[in-house]
Amino acid sequence: MKLSNKFTLSRVIFAPVFFFLYMIPLWSTSVPVLSKISAVILIPLLILFELTDYFDGYYARKNGEVSDFGKLFDPFADVMLNLSIFLCAVSSGYMPVVLFVLIFYREFCQNFLRMVAISKGTAIAAKKGGKFKTVFYIISGFAFLTVECAKRLGIIDLFKSYANPVMNVSKTVLIVLFSLCVLFSYLSFADYIKSFASVLKNKK
Repeated sequence: MKLSNKFTLSRVIFAPVFFFLYMIPLWSTSVPVLSKISAVILIPLLILFELTDYFDGYYARKNGEVSDFGKLFDPFADVMLNLSIFLCAVSSGYMPVVLFVLIFYREFCQNFLRMVAISKGTAIAAKKGGKFKTVFYIISGFAFLTVECAKRLGIIDLFKSYANPVMNVSKTVLIVLFSLCVLFSYLSFADYIKSFASVLKNKK
């Protein structure tokens, strides 16, 4: 396997690992130390995961490993990781289920378009709108984890009487961020549909 694809594969493997590391403390509430351990490792772990996205693109270009397979595999890995993060946010009440479902539908429709385009002999490359959407996904994911990890470490409880207002404001901000994720994802999807229509027209 090419080096760039190995980095991408690591992101696919990391996605369920991240999900379970996040969820285990919620499933094992009788062992509070697990919550604190997860709070310490989740953000550094996500930083590592996101770096693999940079490295797979870097080595694909450096080693001449850019391929149609890589153009499908890389966004697939991104979807796996991002949906895992958003599912964690849903499980803790930070992200409304309806927003997650909308993103879920968008991402799988997008991957379907990519596969159909490949079957027509064309790989739809990432566009600026799609990249911007991904950056916003990342920002929202880190914002959510920052709030949750601060909660698990007891930092928010240090505010005492202000703990509930801080959490309420934080959740409101996160809902706004997640809503913007949905907005940007569908705006970029509309651009991809336009490109997809051009592919079909040119292949007739």
